[in-house]
Amino acid sequence: MSCPPQKPNPGRSSWSNLWFKNKKALNNALFNIHLQSLTPPPSQTPLPTNPTPPPNKTHVFDLPKFVANKTSLLSDELLLDILSRLPVSQRNSNSLVSKRWLNLQGRLFRSLKLLDWNFLISGRIFTRFPNLTHVDLAQSCLLSSRNSGILATHKLVSFHIDPSVLQDAFNLEKFVLSVDEIDVGLRILASGYPNLRRVVIVNASEMGLLSVAEECPTLQELELHLCNDHVLRGIAAFGNLQILKLIGNIDGFYGSLVSDIGLTILGQGCKRLVRLELSGCEGSYDGIKAIGQCCQMLEELTFCDHRMDEGWLMALSYCENLKTLRFLSCKSIDRGAELDEHLGLCTTLERLHLEKCQLRDKPSARALFLVCQGVREIVIQNCWGLDDHVFSIASICRGIIFLSLEGCSMLTTKGLESVILSWKELESLRVVSCNLIKYSEVSPALSTLFSALKELKWRPDAKSLVSASLVGTGMGKRGGKFFKKMRDWKLPHDA
Repeated sequence: MSCPPQKPNPGRSSWSNLWFKNKKALNNALFNIHLQSLTPPPSQTPLPTNPTPPPNKTHVFDLPKFVANKTSLLSDELLLDILSRLPVSQRNSNSLVSKRWLNLQGRLFRSLKLLDWNFLISGRIFTRFPNLTHVDLAQSCLLSSRNSGILATHKLVSFHIDPSVLQDAFNLEKFVLSVDEIDVGLRILASGYPNLRRVVIVNASEMGLLSVAEECPTLQELELHLCNDHVLRGIAAFGNLQILKLIGNIDGFYGSLVSDIGLTILGQGCKRLVRLELSGCEGSYDGIKAIGQCCQMLEELTFCDHRMDEGWLMALSYCENLKTLRFLSCKSIDRGAELDEHLGLCTTLERLHLEKCQLRDKPSARALFLVCQGVREIVIQNCWGLDDHVFSIASICRGIIFLSLEGCSMLTTKGLESVILSWKELESLRVVSCNLIKYSEVSPALSTLFSALKELKWRPDAKSLVSASLVGTGMGKRGGKFFKKMRDWKLPHDA
């Protein structure tokens, strides 16, 4: 038995039918709701006496569009101000948000270490980072083989090299761009960044430096790698140069020469220098004298692995405003400075820093302390040959208020005590990793001096520090018993 088909009920309508049939009525209802939202409360606006009937037409609403990125409503200036207040560590992650943020983050950068030379030659550096003032070109000037797994590293540069080149003697100059390529890049850099304050250059020529000096009159800091006397003739064009670092000869890496000729040119051309660092430079008394006489504003002088001739130390007295003298990785100070009456004295010198230097030559150390006998601070770090006898020479520096010793493995407690007890103005003492200085050897006089100091950092012997911290814990005793049993135990064939 089959059921007859049901006829549709004319009295029942679906929601879709109601929507389309009563669309005009629905529009009128929405219009009334919209009017009520725009009309103020009755207490503020009186009701009209003759209300106007609503117009007999369909009202079209303009709904606000959905904004996907709300930061697009902010101007570039406002968003730049917000991004500049965020930590520097978030710059890389912020630049990944959008292309706009990437461009804005590039405008915040002031310093850049360039890795790709083509990035400069193509001009993309100016659109990506338009406001740079500090540019380091050292890494990008080297021909690096990125697919190689061999990494040549120095404290100044590091790059990948091709294994095939290791068959011959290694020389970094083979991996440096030519002088012409460097000069072209310097001209492009100077034309795009006229407000440069600091630049690091490798293997530049005199003309390349002149192009930078002409376009960048506000340049204050310059670092030259693979530099020689001929290149230094372009230094005189930098009228506002205050900080200069010259890297001449580095064993196995650079082989350029800076002699008295270059130092004399430097002194006559850079009379506003405040800080000067000579790394791997040669010279003598005449070159240092020229710098001291011409650079009257020089306050800090650093020698790194210098190759100076004997007797150059006597010329330091011409640096009349020198306040800080540093020696880094120097194999010797001055082996020819033996005549005390010709040494002179740096009357304005306040700080003497020695790091990773050879101090075995006692006449050389004596000459150094005689020139620097007016210093107020002495820092000696990881220097070889500093024994009790050499350190006793420092007692001629009567006005010391700060002493820092680190890694002086040949200095004993007695040698330290004999010197610092004679310094009546000593206020701060720092002794770290000097293994021959012991806790148990501190005398009552030295202990009294420690109590009068304003600042004391006393960690001379790591073993004593560890053993003192383990007192009462019982640690270390079981190991001693174990090794004692091992010493008493004999193998069968030894019996």
